[in-house]
Amino acid sequence: MGLPIRPLCLFSLSLAFLPFLQLIPLAKSASDYTNLVYKGCAQQALSDPTGVYSQAISALFGSLIAQSSKNKFFKANTGSGQTNISGLFQCRGDLSNVDCYNCVSQLPILIDKLCGKPTAARIQLQGCYMLYEVAGFPQVSGMEMLFKTCSGKNIGGAGFEERRDTALSSLENGIGSGNGFYTTSYQSVYVLGQCEGDLSASDCGQCVQTAVQRAQSECGSSISGQIYLDKCFVSYSYYPNGAPKRSSSSSSFSSPETASTGSGQSTGKTVAIILGGAAGVGFLVICLLFTKNLMKKHDDS
Repeated sequence: MGLPIRPLCLFSLSLAFLPFLQLIPLAKSASDYTNLVYKGCAQQALSDPTGVYSQAISALFGSLIAQSSKNKFFKANTGSGQTNISGLFQCRGDLSNVDCYNCVSQLPILIDKLCGKPTAARIQLQGCYMLYEVAGFPQVSGMEMLFKTCSGKNIGGAGFEERRDTALSSLENGIGSGNGFYTTSYQSVYVLGQCEGDLSASDCGQCVQTAVQRAQSECGSSISGQIYLDKCFVSYSYYPNGAPKRSSSSSSFSSPETASTGSGQSTGKTVAIILGGAAGVGFLVICLLFTKNLMKKHDDS
């Protein structure tokens, strides 16, 4: 009579732990600096029958990656004459050296995967970007817009655009004193800007000013936006609960949705895991005692 009880208890126990198992995949890394923003791949592929270009590109990538553990910006050249290839990387100003290296080391793989081997390529992640160009590749204006994204409807209420514009104006004023990288916030609007590492202070200010104007005209009342020009980028986000502080375990800032709700969700998941685990252990003990009692009665009879 005691034997059918044990499988029933184990089956019930598995049901008790099922919510705990379902919670595990929901956990996500706080770091988003390696998320892909955009890719730029030249239409013309390299003609490389001898592999000389491939060798030069590999050497260039190796040099850039090696420098990313100690620099936030670096330019390099490999090859000579027609086979000369120039390139650079830049990390976001708030990344640590370790995060910068981790970010940059992924870029050559992504360039090869997303672009192959064109005459020029650029991959932008949230925390860093890398580009290379073969000799003679046509140059573009530093003010040319490469990519934009505007998201979310206006939930900031009346006067949101004025608050955003005030925050962006503070960014314009501060970028010159921030060595090409600057962040600030104003009434729940967080803004960030960065210029290419070798840009002068005046050119950086002009580039950011252009990017701010594009953000205002292109994104309208959107609560977040990112504008990437060739030599600089700006971004803004609305955080109803205040701009997030940088996490000690992450070099990134949460999205507006995560900033306003993520803490509660994390706490809820932790409580659910604890309660689920405790309930499961308690149920297991009850099953074992119940089964032992039945087996004892069976032996006595």
